[in-house]
Amino acid sequence: MLLLLLLAPLFLRPPGAGGAQTPNATSEGCQIIHPPWEGGIRYRGLTRDQVKAINFLPVDYEIEYVCRGEREVVGPKVRKCLANGSWTDMDTPSRCERRAVYIGALFPMSGGWPGGQACQPAVEMALEDVNSRRDILPDYELKLIHHDSKCDPGQATKYLYELLYNDPIKIILMPGCSSVSTLVAEAARMWNLIVLSYGSSSPALSNRQRFPTFFRTHPSATLHNPTRVKLFEKWGWKKIATIQQTTEVFTSTLDDLEERVKEAGIEITFRQSFFSDPAVPVKNLKRQDARIIVGLFYETEARKVFCEVYKERLFGKKYVWFLIGWYADNWFKIYDPSINCTVDEMTEAVEGHITTEIVMLNPANTRSISNMTSQEFVEKLTKRLKRHPEETGGFQEAPLAYDAIWALALALNKTSGGGGRSGVRLEDFNYNNQTITDQIYRAMNSSSFEGVSGHVVFDASGSRMAWTLIEQLQGGSYKKIGYYDSTKDDLSWSKTDKWIGGSPPADQTLVIKTFRFLSQKLFISVSVLSSLGIVLAVVCLSFNIYNSHVRYIQNSQPNLNNLTAVGCSLALAAVFPLGLDGYHIGRNQFPFVCQARLWLLGLGFSLGYGSMFTKIWWVHTVFTKKEEKKEWRKTLEPWKLYATVGLLVGMDVLTLAIWQIVDPLHRTIETFAKEEPKEDIDVSILPQLEHCSSRKMNTWLGIFYGYKGLLLLLGIFLAYETKSVSTEKINDHRAVGMAIYNVAVLCLITAPVTMILSSQQDAAFAFASLAIVFSSYITLVVLFVPKMRRLITRGEWQSEAQDTMKTGSSTNNNEEEKSRLLEKENRELEKIIAEKEERVSELRHQLQSRQQLRSRRHPPTPPEPSGGLPRGPPEPPDRLSCDGSRVHLLYK
Repeated sequence: MLLLLLLAPLFLRPPGAGGAQTPNATSEGCQIIHPPWEGGIRYRGLTRDQVKAINFLPVDYEIEYVCRGEREVVGPKVRKCLANGSWTDMDTPSRCERRAVYIGALFPMSGGWPGGQACQPAVEMALEDVNSRRDILPDYELKLIHHDSKCDPGQATKYLYELLYNDPIKIILMPGCSSVSTLVAEAARMWNLIVLSYGSSSPALSNRQRFPTFFRTHPSATLHNPTRVKLFEKWGWKKIATIQQTTEVFTSTLDDLEERVKEAGIEITFRQSFFSDPAVPVKNLKRQDARIIVGLFYETEARKVFCEVYKERLFGKKYVWFLIGWYADNWFKIYDPSINCTVDEMTEAVEGHITTEIVMLNPANTRSISNMTSQEFVEKLTKRLKRHPEETGGFQEAPLAYDAIWALALALNKTSGGGGRSGVRLEDFNYNNQTITDQIYRAMNSSSFEGVSGHVVFDASGSRMAWTLIEQLQGGSYKKIGYYDSTKDDLSWSKTDKWIGGSPPADQTLVIKTFRFLSQKLFISVSVLSSLGIVLAVVCLSFNIYNSHVRYIQNSQPNLNNLTAVGCSLALAAVFPLGLDGYHIGRNQFPFVCQARLWLLGLGFSLGYGSMFTKIWWVHTVFTKKEEKKEWRKTLEPWKLYATVGLLVGMDVLTLAIWQIVDPLHRTIETFAKEEPKEDIDVSILPQLEHCSSRKMNTWLGIFYGYKGLLLLLGIFLAYETKSVSTEKINDHRAVGMAIYNVAVLCLITAPVTMILSSQQDAAFAFASLAIVFSSYITLVVLFVPKMRRLITRGEWQSEAQDTMKTGSSTNNNEEEKSRLLEKENRELEKIIAEKEERVSELRHQLQSRQQLRSRRHPPTPPEPSGGLPRGPPEPPDRLSCDGSRVHLLYK
């Protein structure tokens, strides 16, 4: 407006004052024309004094318009006096205007960040204010040529080349979005162009080697990170998560944040990214129990993210979101057809989140270089906007765009020497003139002034240095809760932060470790059964010792049965330490309990099962010998049986001792998946289970179970082989075989099942303990109850000596054995006799056939004279004896 007022005299000047006038036509010629504003006229052949002395110039006289400084003539530059007393082209005024300097700008009016909606009006307003100043670029006028980049690098590429290859020449480029600025800044150095951005925050743009001519009034996004780290430390958070849009600005920002939090002892536990659909990353954050979440994405993607946040219920008193503060104030209320969440749902999802925002509007109400306060700027810009500021993209960044024009104008003013009196001529700039570019760069690099956004100064990388504003969304509107100056590490806190739960949430779910203890009802029930089994074993042992003199008991090898009872007692006693856990004992006592389990089970099995295996082994060895070795059956040496049991027990003792010395059992903890409590509290239950284990547990179990399993299988085989053997040496071997079947089956099933169910303490204990109880009960009942029943029902309580006195005979075991052997031999002889009788019958038939054949060939001789005895056939033989190849006929 001021420019129009200055130029008004050119339009309103009366005739004779210059410009378009119609002087009176006279014979003397044409009336003299006075020079335009900021310009002059060259009168050929006349001095200044002569011009002042005359009023008319002759016909065919020519005058030439000239302008002061770097201004240029607009309109006819030369006029000629016509014969009719008028000048040529009087209908077109001649003016002296400032030379135009063109700025090429790319404003994102839509896309990921529609910041051009407010930044373009702010730039236009700054151009008006700069061009109206007489002390800044007095001979030049800044003009804008702009396009809509849509915050899209592809679209920006098209318009970039239009700006570069179409006249007029642009002295500087002004992109907006970081993605567009990256493209423009890389290409600009090939045309010797300075790039000045008003809305780029990508940390990658701070690389001077890659972007040597880049400046920005928008600070780098990394300026948010010191503020975020400061807030993490303030609220005691050590674990955070991130979700980002996959663009360079956010990736590089997050890389910088990762380095900073690592230095502060804070961990980024989960890092998620997405290109266009954030559904899966948000679900992953929910699954990983992320609580403190830093979100890095553009405004349009922010609506998508928080729609998914609402669906996953990833908001409320347990969660805190950190977002970028340059979204529109009501960004979550703006209609977006790409999401299916209502405004109320979005408002609920975003409540309480924290934003870190570069201070883009001077909080102090001081006047800037444009003679406006920050508040006056906001009011003036609001009037220029076509819609409400909260619905206008880039409204917060508008002060940065306004100050960017002032930074450019001051740098060009310094380059041109303040009006062209010294320095370079800006109109001489072209894309091959690096000298002017270098001077503009130095002037820009040394910029320092007060703008509506605050103090404007650039660091060595061309980025703006500024404070950080911290805000929180409270009740649907943003409230300032503090400022942070990273250069001084100064946090100004207003204590106006509010939390849904009344206080800042924890950075992770409070994990409560709880141990899974064995069911006490199950433990008590099995313990009672085990105790009764021990009582039964003691009764059986006492019975066996008390009646050891009875012949029937003596024939069952009572000492081996005693060892079986002792082994069952030890195995049943192992049930008690098997059920002891942290509910009953402390951590220090756990290793002793583990060793007790191992030794009681090992020795109990070796004594109980080993004694039964020894019996069945002896029976199989003796009674399956060949006939020539049947003398072995006559004697039974007990020491051999005890030695076999001792060997089995010794193997166990040696194995367990080496195990305990080399790799002792100790307490280990198995951790399960976290469980949510029934109450709505911010805790998570972490179930744990105690185990007895060692470093090479599987190796030791393989050795232990390996030879025990082979012993069980061999026992089953021997019991099957001797099921039909009958001997008085060990008269209960069939009962022993039955017990071996039961013990082997239970052990072979229980061992792998308990290993599979080791994580289920109740099931594992039930299987193992009940297998011990049942196998012990079965063994005791099968071995001892029949003996008790026989002694009770038959009254066989006398000893062998008493039985001899009562019956008058001394039938011993050897006689009984001989009797059975004789019966067996009789049965075999009867079979042989039957076979031989059949053979004799066949031979007799053959003999008769031969006699008949002989009689036909040789007729009978006449009878002998009387007095002699007739010859008759011989008497049939009484016996036939076969010796393999010959037949002997024995006659009576």
